[in-house]
Parts: sequence; C-alpha cells; structure tokens
Amino acid sequence: MVVNKLSMIFESSLKRKDRFYLCSDVLNTPLGSVKTQGVLPALRVGDRLVAEGAGFQVLSVGWVPGDAKSASGRVYLMESERDVDSGECQCIVECGGYSLAWITLSDKGAAGKRIDESGPLVGDLVVDTLPLTLIQGFIIPDEISQLKGLLVDLALIQGFDLILTTGGTGVGPRDITPEATLAVIEKRLPGFERAMTAASLVKTPHGAISRAVAGTLGQAVIVNMPGSPKAVAECLEPLLPTFKHTLEKLQGDPSDCAVLRK
Repeated sequence: MVVNKLSMIFESSLKRKDRFYLCSDVLNTPLGSVKTQGVLPALRVGDRLVAEGAGFQVLSVGWVPGDAKSASGRVYLMESERDVDSGECQCIVECGGYSLAWITLSDKGAAGKRIDESGPLVGDLVVDTLPLTLIQGFIIPDEISQLKGLLVDLALIQGFDLILTTGGTGVGPRDITPEATLAVIEKRLPGFERAMTAASLVKTPHGAISRAVAGTLGQAVIVNMPGSPKAVAECLEPLLPTFKHTLEKLQGDPSDCAVLRK
C-alpha cells in the first residue's frame, strides 16, 4: 500500500546493504545523514522506500534532539537493497506485510555464555504463516525495567506488528517476563494464554506452571512464551493461524468477523 512520496538527496553512491540515516532537511543532524526535501512522513520498521532502480528499508527509528533554536524529529536507520548512484532519488513509501521482533530473556545469553535457539526459531515458524517484511531479534538479561522499556519502544516507537518473547515465564526468582508485560499492555488476550496452556498440557503437566501473558500495545500484539525451543514450537502452533486476523482487527480492519465463520 502506497502511503506517501518523498525526495532523497545522496551526496555519494551506495552499495547494496549499505546503511544510512534518513531525516528531514530541517533537522540539525550528524554528518553522513541523508536528508529529504520537505516533510518526512512517519515511517515504521519494515516500511520500504521504492524508486526506479532503487529500494530502501527502514530498520530502526530514533530521535534527533532539539534545542531552543531547532526542532527535534525522527531519524531512520535505512538499508539499501541495491547499488544507488549519488544525486536525487524520488521514492514512494510502501507498507506491505508485517514486522516481527523476538526477545529472548536470558542472563547467560545476554552475557554471551549461551547460544540462543528459541528466538531465531520464532521467526522461522511465523514466516511460514504470516507475510513478514522484517525480522529482528534481541537478547537481554532478566531485568524487568529493560524488558518494559524495550517492549514500549518496539511497539510504540519502532512500530513492530508482532513482538514475541521467550523465557522468564516460570516461577523462578529471575522470571519477570509476565510482570513486565502486564505493566505495559493495554488489552489482554486471555484466549491466547489459554490456547498456549492447553497445547503445553497435551505434552507435559509442567505446562501448568507457565505464567505467559499475551496482549496488545498500540498496534502491536505481544506474546510471552517459554524459553525452550520445544516449548516455543508447541505454544506457537495454536496461535499461528490467528496472528493475521488479530493484527488486521487491531490495526483497523472494519470487515465483519462473522463472515469468517461462514
């Protein structure tokens, strides 16, 4: 879906996979930034800027601070999909598909002492049922303040559609994922939680121990899952068919849900 047009000015050529910061020409930005002429529309991670012979994707969203004489504004980390010559580039902004962020809660993983298998598995499983334009992963320690801050940033600033966490859902002293999630979500999804519990109990009675939470924040769906790859696959299985419809409704699809039941 095309949402806007903009003009970018490149002072030097780019190679495929080169990254750069994109911002409005009215901002006081660091050297090396690419600036647009006129108003820069609001972008979300996963959005693409498309031009003849060129393409760019939004990887991250940040802010440029202002002062008494200059305004603050958003700056976008972009990645070039092709080689691009210097000069002006007229682009259209396209939004298609969904963006996924996975977060693994692990003290050892965050310290580089353990290889994370659960987080990458999330992307592999979801991409088979949901059209994804971007997958990004984060490994952080079991710290409630860090997780709360990251969830809010990913949902409300970066604009991810689906945020799935792994780990920290049990009853151990460092298991804080449900508490952090409950502190930030706006609408809870108890049906998701019951579906995950039911799927886990088919495999093991220990599934009853999980305190995983699911809910929404802004236009994002957030779901907690256990830390093991096996448990991630089991919990995701009943949810995979629901993600697309849930996101469509959350993000404003006005169609009648009853039609899907016929």
